[in-house]
Amino acid sequence: MHMPDPTFPPLLKGHDVRGEAPFEVACARVGAGALGAGDVVWSRNASRVGLAIVLEPEVPLQRAVEMLPLALVAAGDCIGALTPPQVGVSFTWPDAVRINGAEAGRFRVGLGGGEGPESVPDWMVVGLDLRHLREPHDPEPGHRPDITWLGEEGGGEITRTQVIESYCRHFLTWINTWTDDGFRPVHDAWLFRCQARDEPGAAPCSDPEVEGTFLGLDDNGNLLLKTPSGATEALYLADRFERHPAREPAS
Repeated sequence: MHMPDPTFPPLLKGHDVRGEAPFEVACARVGAGALGAGDVVWSRNASRVGLAIVLEPEVPLQRAVEMLPLALVAAGDCIGALTPPQVGVSFTWPDAVRINGAEAGRFRVGLGGGEGPESVPDWMVVGLDLRHLREPHDPEPGHRPDITWLGEEGGGEITRTQVIESYCRHFLTWINTWTDDGFRPVHDAWLFRCQARDEPGAAPCSDPEVEGTFLGLDDNGNLLLKTPSGATEALYLADRFERHPAREPAS
C-alpha cells in the first residue's frame, strides 16, 4: 500500500532516508554543513516512527537542554491527539515515552559544541524513535511487558506519516510557547505526564541504576532526587546528550 510522504509545516523541511537511522544521518550531515536549522530527517520505515529535527540554538547550553523535555511534551500531545482518550501517555526522565505504562520509544539528542553551561551550542539534533507496528521478529505482546508499540495500544490505524506530521506541528507549537513564556509551561506539561510522579520512593527515570525519591525537575529540566542517604542530587540533562564537534568554519 502506498503511503504518502509527510507534509511539513513552514520552517521545517523534510529529508527522507531508507534503511538508515535518521538521528545518525542528521548528526553526520549537520556536522558536515549539509543540513541546518529546520531540517528534518525522517525514515521511510512504516513500522517505526523515526525522525530527527535539526536546531541551531541561540541560547546557552543550560537553556538549550530544555529542548529534550519540550520534545517529550510534543510527543505526548501528538500521541494523545491521535489515539483514543483511554490511551495513557507518560514519560520517564530523561528521554522515554511510555504508552499505557510500557516504553514505546526514546529520544536522542546530539550536540555540536557547547562544552560549558554558558556556551552556545553550534547545533543540536533531537531525534525520536517510536515503535509503531509490531514486526515478525518482535516479541509477542505479553512476553515483554516493559515495552509496547503504538499499534498495540489503540494506534493500529494510524500511519507513520500521520505521526510525523502531528509531532512536527506540536513541536513547533511548543517552541513558540517556550519562546514566548519560557520553560515553565513545558515543565508543568512534562510533570503532568510524569510516570510514577505520585508514588513515594519511585524515581521516574529510564536509567535502572538511578535510585532515589523523585523531588521534581529544576528550572532547566534536570532531575532532582533525594538519594537513599538523604542528600538531594541533580541529574543533568546535558550529561545524557551525545557530544560532537562544532562545524568547521567555512573557508
